[in-house]
Amino acid sequence: MQVSNTNNVKVYNLSSGKSLPDWLSDRKRRALQNSDSELKNRIELIQDFEFPIVSNCVRVSEDGQHIVAAGIYKPKVRCYDVSQLSMKFERGLDAEVVKLHILSEDYSKIVFMQCDRYVEFHTRFGVHHRLRIPRVGRDLAYHDPTCDLFFVGTSPEIYRYNLDQGRFLRPFTTKALAMNCCDINPAHHLLAAGTVEGKVLCWDPRVRGQVGELDCALSSITGVTEIQKVPAVTAIKFKDGLHFAVGTSTGQILLYDIRSDKPVLVKDHRYQFPIKSIDYKPDMDLILSADKKGLKMWDERTGKPFVTIEPEANINDVCVVPNSGLILMANETPKMSIYFTPSLGPAPKWCSFLDNLTEELEENPQSDVYDDYKFVTKPELDNLGLSHLVGSSLLRAYMHGYFMDIRLYHRAKSIADPFAYENYRKNLIQKKIEEARSNRVKKIKKLPKVNAALALKLQDEEEIQKTAKSKKPKTTASGLLKDDRFAALFENPDFQVDEESEEFRVAKPLISKHQKKVEQELASANQEQDEVEMEGRASSDENSSSSEDDREWVEEMREQRRKIKQEKKVKELRGKMGELVEKYGGLENDGRSSSVAQTGVKQKREQKLSRKSFGERISNRGEKKKVPESDSPVVNESTFHLKMDPKKQRQNEKDRLHHQERKKLRRSAGALSKRKFKP
Repeated sequence: MQVSNTNNVKVYNLSSGKSLPDWLSDRKRRALQNSDSELKNRIELIQDFEFPIVSNCVRVSEDGQHIVAAGIYKPKVRCYDVSQLSMKFERGLDAEVVKLHILSEDYSKIVFMQCDRYVEFHTRFGVHHRLRIPRVGRDLAYHDPTCDLFFVGTSPEIYRYNLDQGRFLRPFTTKALAMNCCDINPAHHLLAAGTVEGKVLCWDPRVRGQVGELDCALSSITGVTEIQKVPAVTAIKFKDGLHFAVGTSTGQILLYDIRSDKPVLVKDHRYQFPIKSIDYKPDMDLILSADKKGLKMWDERTGKPFVTIEPEANINDVCVVPNSGLILMANETPKMSIYFTPSLGPAPKWCSFLDNLTEELEENPQSDVYDDYKFVTKPELDNLGLSHLVGSSLLRAYMHGYFMDIRLYHRAKSIADPFAYENYRKNLIQKKIEEARSNRVKKIKKLPKVNAALALKLQDEEEIQKTAKSKKPKTTASGLLKDDRFAALFENPDFQVDEESEEFRVAKPLISKHQKKVEQELASANQEQDEVEMEGRASSDENSSSSEDDREWVEEMREQRRKIKQEKKVKELRGKMGELVEKYGGLENDGRSSSVAQTGVKQKREQKLSRKSFGERISNRGEKKKVPESDSPVVNESTFHLKMDPKKQRQNEKDRLHHQERKKLRRSAGALSKRKFKP
């Protein structure tokens, strides 16, 4: 029996282990069971719980005393009596079973839907009746109040067969191309059918009409989902009168409330395989959804995974034994799978010994086969000095490494690294000490309102000095907080340190250098002094490190001074620009608007001006500048003249007089007449 522990939930595989062929004699069978340890230790919960090749579907009767399963090859059905833990009967069929449904409380009335469009009704003695539906069926559902049997398949119609009258009734006609599944609500008997277009059609058997339509295809598409075609509905399961679940062909489960057309929760299997079955566990608020890859159990409200069961073969059908933790699976192997999960519920009455068995296994855990072996990679093998054993029986190649005996590994490890255990022990003790420290109650530091950063820094220095193993006398910085002479430093707002001031920014590199030096001294005080190292060499190292520190803080001070100068220049330029705006703020107005431009245009102009230098902005003072038009519907246009430099004015005056003299001396050519020729 295999045991898996996922998410702290144990799952017992009761169908694991060897199986004996049917053609063996009883004597040979007993001899093998006595000699083979695996056969001796295996658990065969139900005798002959298998099929020759594949099992298609499995169901448990309402009274919980019989299990009905169908499989191939040849197509057959088997009924098991759980009170005897063995097979009750076996019957051959003409075609493979697609779905089966138990109509009665026991095995006396069973209906089988086959792949050749035939539907067979079986009773205790055998086949009772056999009929054929118009199209290939995919699922069926039984309406108990009206004795109607509904069939859905590769047809837009839902076929109805009344078992009381023994005849077909008028089918329910839909607009769908085909339907994959159907289910009936146990509270108000609403019929729901899932279509290949990703819709759920709801019919009321009382009025024989469609009462609702739900589009699940769009709701199942999320940002993570990769979809190549429209998701089809492959599974439907009702929980009660209001809630139901829908499974799609792309591996999503959508939880709905019938009062809303939007899903309450969308859960993705991440396998892109169609959902085969959905079941509810109401007492634990769990949902069991299965595709061909595995069975997932997750929380109905949050979608948090509970446990996952992934068998070796693909799953065809899943059946959960009511009020228990036993799960039956029909899969693509001859042997049907049986899983027991104690966290879901107790074992059924007919196999109550499973509870005692699992308790004994928990008390006496069995070591896994790999507990006696150690997996090592090729580099680890080289470090251990055992690379010469490659190819021998002491190393078993597996994937990118080797399996070796754990005793050989420990012996080689102790030789290659004799202090490995001591280092491991020290690290383990250090981890425990850190965990104990983290659990202690931390002291809340009370900081003043004024110079809180300085007070916090002094408190930290005081704590470090207390823990440091230094013989040097403690500095007086730790007593500033307790000294009454410096009380005003942390109470009066006038003593607040302005970190944006020029003096603080210039002295900041020196402060950080001093802080680093204090931290290095405290760290070196906690370490043991190395007596072997020479004094001369230590002093040279200290001098070199101190010179490097000096260079660093000098460069930092230069950088701070450079930044301060740049900020001063920017402030001066802004002040000059403000003066110019105040001086020439009186703009000539045409009477159309009092403002120069709208706020947005003004901001754009200021941004453009800020990119130019101050000399470029005042170089064209003599030119007449025009304010650009704004984008607003009101036209705002103004002009202004800047005052010229006196030297420039004198030069312009000289140029004007010179041009006038040149005009007087120049002969005019206006008196000359041009000859006009006739065309």
